Amino acid sequence: MASRAGFSTQSSDSISYLLQKEAAEIDEILMGPLGFSVDQLMELAGLSVAAAIAEVYRPSEYSRVLAICGPGNNGGDGLVAARHLHHFGYTPFICYPKRTAKPLYTGLKCLQVADILQLESLGVPFIPVEDLPADLSNEFDIVVDAMFGFSFSGTPRPPFDELIQRLLSLENHDKTQKELPIIVSIDIPSGWHVEEGDTTGEGIKPDMLVSLTAPKLCAKKFCGPHHFLGGRFVPPSIVDKYKLQLPPYPGSSTCVRIGKAPKIDISALRENYISPEFHEEEVEADPFDQVQPPFSFCPCLSKPHAPLKGKKGKKLLPGPTCLLIWGNRMLLFTTEMFRKWFDNAVAAGLKEPNAMALSTSGKDGKPSSRMVLLKGVDKDGFVWYTNYESRKARELSENPCATLLFYWDGLNRQVRVEGSVQKVSGEESEQYFHSRPRGSQIGALASKQSSVIAGRDVLHQEYRELEAKFSHGSALQI
Repeated sequence: MASRAGFSTQSSDSISYLLQKEAAEIDEILMGPLGFSVDQLMELAGLSVAAAIAEVYRPSEYSRVLAICGPGNNGGDGLVAARHLHHFGYTPFICYPKRTAKPLYTGLKCLQVADILQLESLGVPFIPVEDLPADLSNEFDIVVDAMFGFSFSGTPRPPFDELIQRLLSLENHDKTQKELPIIVSIDIPSGWHVEEGDTTGEGIKPDMLVSLTAPKLCAKKFCGPHHFLGGRFVPPSIVDKYKLQLPPYPGSSTCVRIGKAPKIDISALRENYISPEFHEEEVEADPFDQVQPPFSFCPCLSKPHAPLKGKKGKKLLPGPTCLLIWGNRMLLFTTEMFRKWFDNAVAAGLKEPNAMALSTSGKDGKPSSRMVLLKGVDKDGFVWYTNYESRKARELSENPCATLLFYWDGLNRQVRVEGSVQKVSGEESEQYFHSRPRGSQIGALASKQSSVIAGRDVLHQEYRELEAKFSHGSALQI
């Protein structure tokens, strides 16, 4: 549903921003003459927040989510978002210090109580403030700031003042030593002035802000990489009354990105580079259990030993055919155009947009193709990594020409690149290999690419031997 939300963007300069008074008036109109109930608005808001998070942070990499919820509507949005995140494949935890006893919708049980019951039925843990770990970075990948919304004013009181300080302390960690949790603020970063923003300069600096209904004025001061708008329910009468300029929501999405998506570090997209043991539970059936000798199996685990890079040339590679293909339209392209399309594919949430088909042929002229991962692109060419002893490396040594094909089905786009190939420096190759997670390095070394093996157990045994050999943290040699 929200998989295309990041693909449609609008400049933040052309968006309307609300004053605190206007935001309160719009809420009153929604819940008065227009007939919306609080639980409807919370449900739509919480779903928007969960969808925005899922747009940028995959559960395979950011599974552990702590939602810190305040006593008001903002906290209710956080509870709903946590419930949807559970169904999206995340593992949410709730810190909810002050549960209000005030019914938010006459005739129904307190909405917070209902939200709690629903979360508890899913097995979502509630963590008291005093039981939170001293260092949140050890336990959580994402922290959802759902403490205070646009109606808050004054100074945060206990325990929320201490919770805000905990989030601030994360920003003071040495980011080179560990991965820090992503901070996602709902509508307003808690502690900010609704209109003036972080007036002291010492407030929360979230990585993502999900504005609701329309951005509040303080959102102009937001400097994080991801700003989304959620709450796809604003009627035309409110748009006209307040002369709102809001971005169009693409397709059936419940959120839309405001501003441009940040530049993507292609070399950091490592999802496919894993050890042979990591995805064992995802293998439906071992092929060795279904065939008997003399049949054999060729593993396809990548070993980034010898990187290859396109030669210098104004159009990526000397004398290439470089085409962007969109539907039935084709055009020659530059690396700048490719990067724009690539960033669109990432923002649209497509799985492994850096995957590309690499086609080569040796001196015998017989073509062969396989899927590899793009590791970089600049004005000089495209970079990927392979084993010197693999079939593609042997063919490229005999015939240093290749074709790349990127296929982004969700956007009805593909890119084809043809040209010549050369190696990058040994230093660059070593630097990339040692930047990968240690398990990934071992898994790559364990695979004798393009060779026939007797069974999966050969890979497992090789992996265990390398793991034991380098168990003391010494650098792996390729």
